[in-house]
Amino acid sequence: MDADVVIVGGGVIGTAIAWRGASAGLSVTLIDPDQDADKASLVAAGMLGPVSESVFGEHDLLALNLLSVGRFPGFNQELEDATGLTTGLRTEGTLAVAYDSGDLAALRRLTEFRHSIGLKAEALDARQCRALEPFLAPATRGGVLATGDLSVDNRRYLAALKAAAEKAGVQHLTGTVTEVAPGRITARLGQAPGTTRLAARDVVVAAGFATRDLQGVPAAIRQAVRPVKGQLLRLRHPEHLPRVATRTIRATVQGRDLYIVPRADGEVVVGATQEERDDRDVTAGAVHDLLRDAVIALPAISELILAEINVGLRPGSKDNGPIVGRVAEGMVVATGHFRNGILLSAATADAVVAILAGAGQDPAWAPFGPGRLG
Repeated sequence: MDADVVIVGGGVIGTAIAWRGASAGLSVTLIDPDQDADKASLVAAGMLGPVSESVFGEHDLLALNLLSVGRFPGFNQELEDATGLTTGLRTEGTLAVAYDSGDLAALRRLTEFRHSIGLKAEALDARQCRALEPFLAPATRGGVLATGDLSVDNRRYLAALKAAAEKAGVQHLTGTVTEVAPGRITARLGQAPGTTRLAARDVVVAAGFATRDLQGVPAAIRQAVRPVKGQLLRLRHPEHLPRVATRTIRATVQGRDLYIVPRADGEVVVGATQEERDDRDVTAGAVHDLLRDAVIALPAISELILAEINVGLRPGSKDNGPIVGRVAEGMVVATGHFRNGILLSAATADAVVAILAGAGQDPAWAPFGPGRLG
């Protein structure tokens, strides 16, 4: 065998699994095209928001997200201790705000639902919202504070995972996997001519939306995975301007959802669109809509510097839940994390390493096995 485990995909999920697997004493090889444009985690906002993102009808996903956010601080501390790097983890919570009576009524109904299932969400009037975030627009009608939500700098987080995996002895190969099978992969590696086969006790497919294109992955999984395009903006503070936000702000502006995520270094992320498309084109309409709604929510945003416009493809699934589990002796899948890849990364790494060791998983994972897809 070339390794105990070969992992296909070097995004946040694959790299987290690689690090934890190597830390558990497995020999791990990770294969990735090393194309940053293909990594949804590099264009994410880094929100870890199980409370503010909970919606009607997603009880199983909420339970998994709550498990994940509970695991994340400890996992992140281990990561920072292992590498000496910081990930920008923030714990101030998420403030959701509304700007007209219809949006506020919808937010209140959602808050009642969250209370009914035991989540902590504090309803605030306009004055209380502006006391927390003074740069909010005067038109703010009210909001809800979810104190259990976190956020992390997604780029720093992925960089730390890569560093931790390297320190733990993970072998990283640059290449494109063309076919997988239980205990075996075929890939074009680096500049080498032709294809190379690698053998392992287990193959872990963590290729995000590209899972749908991998020969050898069960057809039901390939058919269930879809790319969902997202566009977001990265802004920077000019030197003279104080920080315009101190916590994640989720705004509902005339029915449109928006998030504004501040970073410790002064960057502000504004996002994101959700489009059932698989291109990576920046569209003028998306940039216009994001800036318009951000300025309505937080007028001082107009003074910030537009530093980047990013496009990524999230790995959605047929039911918008992750797909994690063993599909055959010698093959495990971990894909379909959609909007929650960073949030679910720690818990997914725990779950996959447990599967590789033949141990049990947390019951919260039961609804998200590949068997549900038929």
